[in-house]
Amino acid sequence: MTSPTTTIDVVVLTMNDRPTAFPQAMASLLVQQDVDLRVVIVGNGVEPDQVPAGVRTVTLPVNEGIPQGRNVGADALAGPGCGEFVFFFDNDAVLPASDILARLVTEARRHPEAAYIQPRIADPDTGVTLRRWVPRLRAGDVTRPGTVTVMAEGVVLVRRTDYQQAGGWPGHFFLFHEGVDLAWRLWDLGRTGWYAPDIVIHHPATDPARHASYYRLVARNRVWLAYRRLPAPLIPIYLATWTLLSLVRIRSRANLAVWFAGLREGLKGGYGQRRPMSWTTVLRLARAGRPPIV
Repeated sequence: MTSPTTTIDVVVLTMNDRPTAFPQAMASLLVQQDVDLRVVIVGNGVEPDQVPAGVRTVTLPVNEGIPQGRNVGADALAGPGCGEFVFFFDNDAVLPASDILARLVTEARRHPEAAYIQPRIADPDTGVTLRRWVPRLRAGDVTRPGTVTVMAEGVVLVRRTDYQQAGGWPGHFFLFHEGVDLAWRLWDLGRTGWYAPDIVIHHPATDPARHASYYRLVARNRVWLAYRRLPAPLIPIYLATWTLLSLVRIRSRANLAVWFAGLREGLKGGYGQRRPMSWTTVLRLARAGRPPIV
Protein backbone atom coordinates (compact mmCIF):
# COMPACT_ATOMS: atom_id res chain seq x y z
CA MET A 1 0.00 0.00 0.00
CA THR A 2 1.18 3.48 -0.77
CA SER A 3 2.44 5.87 1.89
CA PRO A 4 -0.15 8.17 3.52
CA THR A 5 2.08 11.10 2.57
CA THR A 6 1.32 10.72 -1.13
CA THR A 7 -0.70 13.78 -2.11
CA ILE A 8 -3.21 13.73 -4.95
CA ASP A 9 -4.86 16.83 -6.35
CA VAL A 10 -8.39 15.98 -7.46
CA VAL A 11 -10.30 18.02 -10.03
CA VAL A 12 -14.07 17.62 -10.30
CA LEU A 13 -16.30 19.65 -12.61
CA THR A 14 -19.95 20.45 -12.04
CA MET A 15 -22.81 22.24 -13.74
CA ASN A 16 -25.17 21.51 -10.82
CA ASP A 17 -27.17 19.17 -13.07
CA ARG A 18 -26.56 15.86 -11.27
CA PRO A 19 -28.17 16.28 -7.83
CA THR A 20 -28.02 12.55 -7.06
CA ALA A 21 -24.88 11.37 -8.85
CA PHE A 22 -22.66 14.25 -7.77
CA PRO A 23 -22.98 13.71 -3.98
CA GLN A 24 -22.40 9.99 -4.51
CA ALA A 25 -19.26 10.72 -6.51
CA MET A 26 -17.93 13.08 -3.85
CA ALA A 27 -18.74 10.70 -1.01
CA SER A 28 -16.80 7.89 -2.69
CA LEU A 29 -13.88 10.26 -3.26
CA LEU A 30 -13.62 11.68 0.25
CA VAL A 31 -13.46 8.25 1.94
CA GLN A 32 -10.29 7.26 0.06
CA GLN A 33 -7.62 5.95 2.43
CA ASP A 34 -3.80 6.00 2.53
CA VAL A 35 -3.57 9.14 0.38
CA ASP A 36 -3.79 12.85 1.15
CA LEU A 37 -6.37 14.58 -1.02
CA ARG A 38 -6.57 18.22 -2.11
CA VAL A 39 -9.90 18.56 -3.90
CA VAL A 40 -11.30 21.38 -6.02
CA ILE A 41 -14.76 21.56 -7.57
CA VAL A 42 -14.95 23.78 -10.64
CA GLY A 43 -18.35 25.22 -11.41
CA ASN A 44 -18.48 25.49 -15.19
CA GLY A 45 -20.76 28.50 -15.59
CA VAL A 46 -22.35 27.96 -12.17
CA GLU A 47 -21.54 28.45 -8.51
CA PRO A 48 -21.10 24.88 -7.24
CA ASP A 49 -23.71 23.59 -4.84
CA GLN A 50 -23.76 20.39 -2.74
CA VAL A 51 -20.13 21.10 -1.86
CA PRO A 52 -18.76 18.94 0.99
CA ALA A 53 -17.14 20.71 3.91
CA GLY A 54 -13.49 21.55 3.42
CA VAL A 55 -13.55 21.24 -0.38
CA ARG A 56 -12.31 24.19 -2.39
CA THR A 57 -14.37 25.63 -5.22
CA VAL A 58 -13.73 27.75 -8.31
CA THR A 59 -16.57 29.40 -10.20
CA LEU A 60 -16.28 30.13 -13.92
CA PRO A 61 -18.72 32.82 -15.08
CA VAL A 62 -19.49 30.88 -18.27
CA ASN A 63 -19.24 27.25 -19.30
CA GLU A 64 -15.75 27.04 -20.80
CA GLY A 65 -15.96 23.34 -21.61
CA ILE A 66 -14.57 20.27 -19.94
CA PRO A 67 -10.86 20.48 -20.84
CA GLN A 68 -10.58 24.14 -19.86
CA GLY A 69 -12.49 23.47 -16.66
CA ARG A 70 -9.96 20.76 -15.83
CA ASN A 71 -7.10 23.15 -16.55
CA VAL A 72 -8.59 25.73 -14.22
CA GLY A 73 -8.99 23.15 -11.47
CA ALA A 74 -5.46 21.82 -11.81
CA ASP A 75 -4.06 25.37 -11.82
CA ALA A 76 -6.05 26.24 -8.71
CA LEU A 77 -4.24 23.48 -6.81
CA ALA A 78 -0.78 24.18 -8.28
CA GLY A 79 2.07 25.80 -6.40
CA PRO A 80 3.58 25.02 -2.98
CA GLY A 81 2.19 21.84 -1.48
CA CYS A 82 0.64 20.63 -4.71
CA GLY A 83 0.13 16.94 -5.23
CA GLU A 84 2.53 14.60 -6.95
CA PHE A 85 -0.45 13.40 -8.99
CA VAL A 86 -3.57 15.01 -10.44
CA PHE A 87 -6.70 12.87 -10.57
CA PHE A 88 -9.39 14.00 -13.00
CA PHE A 89 -12.73 12.65 -11.84
CA ASP A 90 -16.08 12.83 -13.64
CA ASN A 91 -18.85 13.92 -11.32
CA ASP A 92 -21.06 10.94 -12.17
CA ALA A 93 -18.36 8.35 -11.51
CA VAL A 94 -17.97 6.39 -8.28
CA LEU A 95 -14.92 4.87 -6.63
CA PRO A 96 -16.36 1.53 -5.47
CA ALA A 97 -13.78 0.92 -2.74
CA SER A 98 -11.81 3.13 -0.35
CA ASP A 99 -8.42 2.01 -1.67
CA ILE A 100 -8.89 2.89 -5.37
CA LEU A 101 -6.65 5.96 -5.42
CA ALA A 102 -3.99 4.29 -3.30
CA ARG A 103 -3.93 1.39 -5.76
CA LEU A 104 -3.60 3.77 -8.69
CA VAL A 105 -0.60 5.39 -7.03
CA THR A 106 0.91 1.98 -6.36
CA GLU A 107 0.47 1.16 -10.06
CA ALA A 108 2.20 4.43 -10.95
CA ARG A 109 5.14 3.45 -8.75
CA ARG A 110 5.38 0.14 -10.60
CA HIS A 111 5.44 1.94 -13.96
CA PRO A 112 7.63 5.04 -13.57
CA GLU A 113 7.79 5.40 -17.35
CA ALA A 114 4.05 6.09 -17.47
CA ALA A 115 2.84 9.68 -17.29
CA TYR A 116 -0.71 8.53 -16.64
CA ILE A 117 -2.49 5.51 -15.20
CA GLN A 118 -5.84 4.59 -16.71
CA PRO A 119 -8.17 2.44 -14.59
CA ARG A 120 -10.89 0.30 -16.14
CA ILE A 121 -14.25 2.02 -16.31
CA ALA A 122 -17.34 -0.14 -15.93
CA ASP A 123 -21.06 0.53 -15.81
CA PRO A 124 -22.22 0.04 -12.20
CA ASP A 125 -25.41 -1.80 -13.16
CA THR A 126 -24.19 -4.12 -15.93
CA GLY A 127 -20.46 -4.31 -15.25
CA VAL A 128 -19.89 -3.64 -18.95
CA THR A 129 -16.80 -1.74 -20.06
CA LEU A 130 -17.58 0.11 -23.28
CA ARG A 131 -15.12 -0.15 -26.15
CA ARG A 132 -14.53 3.62 -26.11
CA TRP A 133 -13.35 3.32 -22.48
CA VAL A 134 -10.51 0.95 -23.40
CA PRO A 135 -7.58 3.11 -24.56
CA ARG A 136 -6.27 0.87 -27.34
CA LEU A 137 -7.38 -0.44 -30.73
CA ARG A 138 -7.68 -4.12 -29.77
CA ALA A 139 -10.33 -3.73 -27.10
CA GLY A 140 -11.80 -7.23 -27.20
CA ASP A 141 -10.27 -8.19 -23.86
CA VAL A 142 -10.98 -5.27 -21.54
CA THR A 143 -9.10 -6.97 -18.69
CA ARG A 144 -5.70 -7.05 -20.45
CA PRO A 145 -3.25 -4.55 -18.92
CA GLY A 146 -0.50 -2.82 -20.83
CA THR A 147 0.97 0.30 -22.34
CA VAL A 148 -1.60 2.57 -24.01
CA THR A 149 -1.30 5.61 -26.26
CA VAL A 150 -4.58 7.45 -25.57
CA MET A 151 -6.78 7.83 -22.52
CA ALA A 152 -10.38 7.83 -21.30
CA GLU A 153 -9.93 11.30 -19.87
CA GLY A 154 -12.93 11.40 -17.53
CA VAL A 155 -11.24 9.22 -14.91
CA VAL A 156 -7.44 9.25 -15.07
CA LEU A 157 -4.43 9.75 -12.78
CA VAL A 158 -1.65 11.94 -14.23
CA ARG A 159 1.74 12.84 -12.79
CA ARG A 160 1.70 16.56 -12.02
CA THR A 161 5.17 17.21 -13.48
CA ASP A 162 4.28 15.51 -16.77
CA TYR A 163 0.93 17.26 -16.95
CA GLN A 164 2.56 20.65 -16.51
CA GLN A 165 5.42 19.96 -18.90
CA ALA A 166 2.94 18.85 -21.57
CA GLY A 167 0.92 22.05 -21.12
CA GLY A 168 -2.32 20.61 -19.77
CA TRP A 169 -5.52 19.94 -21.68
CA PRO A 170 -6.36 21.73 -24.98
CA GLY A 171 -8.85 24.09 -23.37
CA HIS A 172 -10.50 25.35 -26.55
CA PHE A 173 -11.58 21.83 -27.61
CA PHE A 174 -14.58 22.27 -25.26
CA LEU A 175 -15.46 18.56 -25.40
CA PHE A 176 -14.20 15.38 -27.10
CA HIS A 177 -10.73 14.18 -28.14
CA GLU A 178 -8.88 16.31 -25.60
CA GLY A 179 -7.48 13.11 -24.10
CA VAL A 180 -5.84 12.10 -27.38
CA ASP A 181 -4.22 15.52 -27.66
CA LEU A 182 -2.81 15.36 -24.12
CA ALA A 183 -1.70 11.74 -24.44
CA TRP A 184 0.17 12.42 -27.68
CA ARG A 185 1.97 15.35 -26.05
CA LEU A 186 2.92 13.18 -23.09
CA TRP A 187 4.28 10.54 -25.45
CA ASP A 188 6.18 13.25 -27.29
CA LEU A 189 7.95 13.99 -23.99
CA GLY A 190 9.25 10.41 -24.05
CA ARG A 191 6.62 9.16 -21.62
CA THR A 192 3.92 6.47 -21.95
CA GLY A 193 0.52 5.57 -20.50
CA TRP A 194 -0.49 2.45 -18.57
CA TYR A 195 -3.87 0.71 -18.49
CA ALA A 196 -4.59 -0.98 -15.14
CA PRO A 197 -7.85 -2.91 -15.70
CA ASP A 198 -7.83 -4.64 -12.32
CA ILE A 199 -8.58 -1.21 -10.78
CA VAL A 200 -12.24 -0.63 -11.63
CA ILE A 201 -14.14 2.65 -11.38
CA HIS A 202 -17.88 2.85 -11.94
CA HIS A 203 -19.38 5.19 -14.52
CA PRO A 204 -22.81 5.00 -16.18
CA ALA A 205 -22.66 3.81 -19.77
CA THR A 206 -24.23 6.87 -21.35
CA ASP A 207 -24.26 7.66 -25.07
CA PRO A 208 -21.95 10.60 -25.93
CA ALA A 209 -24.25 11.43 -28.83
CA ARG A 210 -26.75 12.68 -26.23
CA HIS A 211 -24.91 15.99 -26.50
CA ALA A 212 -26.51 18.11 -29.22
CA SER A 213 -23.09 19.23 -30.45
CA TYR A 214 -21.56 15.73 -30.50
CA TYR A 215 -21.16 15.15 -34.23
CA ARG A 216 -19.95 18.68 -34.91
CA LEU A 217 -17.36 18.71 -32.13
CA VAL A 218 -15.94 15.24 -32.78
CA ALA A 219 -15.36 16.15 -36.43
CA ARG A 220 -13.97 19.63 -35.74
CA ASN A 221 -11.67 18.38 -33.00
CA ARG A 222 -10.33 15.56 -35.16
CA VAL A 223 -9.16 18.18 -37.64
CA TRP A 224 -7.72 20.36 -34.88
CA LEU A 225 -5.95 17.36 -33.38
CA ALA A 226 -4.36 16.48 -36.72
CA TYR A 227 -3.17 20.03 -37.45
CA ARG A 228 -1.87 20.53 -33.92
CA ARG A 229 0.01 17.28 -33.38
CA LEU A 230 0.78 15.36 -36.57
CA PRO A 231 3.69 15.70 -38.97
CA ALA A 232 2.40 17.25 -42.19
CA PRO A 233 2.49 14.05 -44.33
CA LEU A 234 0.24 12.24 -41.83
CA ILE A 235 -2.49 14.88 -41.67
CA PRO A 236 -4.35 13.88 -44.88
CA ILE A 237 -4.00 10.18 -44.03
CA TYR A 238 -5.45 10.72 -40.55
CA LEU A 239 -8.36 12.82 -41.80
CA ALA A 240 -9.11 10.43 -44.66
CA THR A 241 -9.13 7.48 -42.26
CA TRP A 242 -11.60 9.17 -39.90
CA THR A 243 -13.79 10.37 -42.74
CA LEU A 244 -14.12 6.81 -44.05
CA LEU A 245 -14.79 5.43 -40.56
CA SER A 246 -17.45 8.07 -39.96
CA LEU A 247 -19.16 7.31 -43.27
CA VAL A 248 -19.42 3.68 -42.16
CA ARG A 249 -20.45 4.33 -38.55
CA ILE A 250 -22.88 7.23 -38.83
CA ARG A 251 -26.15 5.87 -40.16
CA SER A 252 -28.23 9.03 -40.04
CA ARG A 253 -27.94 11.43 -42.97
CA ALA A 254 -28.80 14.33 -40.68
CA ASN A 255 -26.03 13.40 -38.24
CA LEU A 256 -23.60 12.89 -41.10
CA ALA A 257 -24.41 16.36 -42.42
CA VAL A 258 -23.63 17.81 -38.97
CA TRP A 259 -20.39 15.82 -38.90
CA PHE A 260 -19.29 17.28 -42.24
CA ALA A 261 -20.20 20.76 -41.01
CA GLY A 262 -17.84 20.18 -38.10
CA LEU A 263 -15.16 18.93 -40.48
CA ARG A 264 -15.46 22.14 -42.51
CA GLU A 265 -15.32 24.21 -39.35
CA GLY A 266 -12.09 22.51 -38.33
CA LEU A 267 -10.53 23.01 -41.75
CA LYS A 268 -11.18 26.75 -41.51
CA GLY A 269 -8.69 26.98 -38.64
CA GLY A 270 -8.81 27.76 -34.95
CA TYR A 271 -6.76 24.75 -33.86
CA GLY A 272 -4.27 26.89 -31.92
CA GLN A 273 -0.53 26.34 -31.70
CA ARG A 274 0.90 23.77 -34.08
CA ARG A 275 3.45 21.59 -32.32
CA PRO A 276 3.74 18.35 -34.30
CA MET A 277 5.11 15.25 -32.66
CA SER A 278 8.49 13.98 -33.73
CA TRP A 279 8.87 11.06 -36.10
CA THR A 280 10.45 9.20 -33.20
CA THR A 281 7.17 9.57 -31.34
CA VAL A 282 5.27 8.36 -34.40
CA LEU A 283 7.39 5.20 -34.40
CA ARG A 284 7.00 4.73 -30.64
CA LEU A 285 3.21 5.01 -30.93
CA ALA A 286 3.18 2.55 -33.82
CA ARG A 287 5.30 0.06 -31.89
CA ALA A 288 2.94 0.44 -28.94
CA GLY A 289 0.08 -0.72 -31.14
CA ARG A 290 -1.59 2.48 -32.32
CA PRO A 291 0.06 4.51 -35.08
CA PRO A 292 -1.28 8.08 -35.06
CA ILE A 293 -3.36 7.72 -38.18
CA VAL A 294 -6.37 6.03 -36.54
